[in-house]
Amino acid sequence: MNKHLLLAETDDIEQECLSRHAVWQRNDLAQAQQDWLAEEVPVALVYNGISHVVMMATPKDLAAFAIGFSLSEGIIASPDDIYDIRQQPACNGIEVHVELSSRRFMQLKEKRRSLAGRTGCGVCGVEQLQEVAQPIAPLPFTQRFDLALLDRALAQLQEVQTVGKLTGCTHAAAWIQPDGALSGGCEDVGRHVALDKLLGYRSQQAWLQGAALVSSRASYEMVQKSAMCGVEILFAVSAATRLAVEVAERSNLTLVGFSKPGRATVYTHPQRLWQSTPAA
Repeated sequence: MNKHLLLAETDDIEQECLSRHAVWQRNDLAQAQQDWLAEEVPVALVYNGISHVVMMATPKDLAAFAIGFSLSEGIIASPDDIYDIRQQPACNGIEVHVELSSRRFMQLKEKRRSLAGRTGCGVCGVEQLQEVAQPIAPLPFTQRFDLALLDRALAQLQEVQTVGKLTGCTHAAAWIQPDGALSGGCEDVGRHVALDKLLGYRSQQAWLQGAALVSSRASYEMVQKSAMCGVEILFAVSAATRLAVEVAERSNLTLVGFSKPGRATVYTHPQRLWQSTPAA
């Protein structure tokens, strides 16, 4: 797939992510003020003409979302399985048309799941409970990260939230380089969608060394998506669930929660981490 597809979105779409609305503050109910709101629209992923899933998402970075979702759900093995991505308005939302290779499309049709829109629930619409836990090949142990550099990454996380800075309404997912700097990141009103967008960009930019950082809690699906895409280390700003820890343990993923300045709770596989200097 051509890499320029990720750059096809324009500033016009960025503008569509925000809107103004009158609000009243607790200490001044008599005077309305204008504030920013983040847009949330239905986004349908359509594979070779067949709608597969509808997600509520922020209307930006949708090509990256399509690639990341396809990778993290096992629909494709690499971006090369996608021949084209097109976006078009539909009803009150956006359709993202993905043209898959014939082989991948046939596999998708054989194991098609009807998924409902999900902002916070990764199980909604899954037809059978056994489909929740996808088989994941155990990850290798090729990455290392100095926890002394985590605070540097955390300080930069807001830089990838252009909509979030104005609205306080988006989650972020970013890629941390081994030196603690961020290679880049994505935002969305849905934490799963933000991560899918990041995984899509990572696959195109060949960000291999480092770790993923998400501004949310770590659910089992966040861990599963990361492991499916070969991410060995996942930092979450909030807590992890028990199922997330079980999936991380099984897949050899290093899972870290409560990632905040001077703090981090390592749930699984701590051998990838080290601390060069004492935490402040």
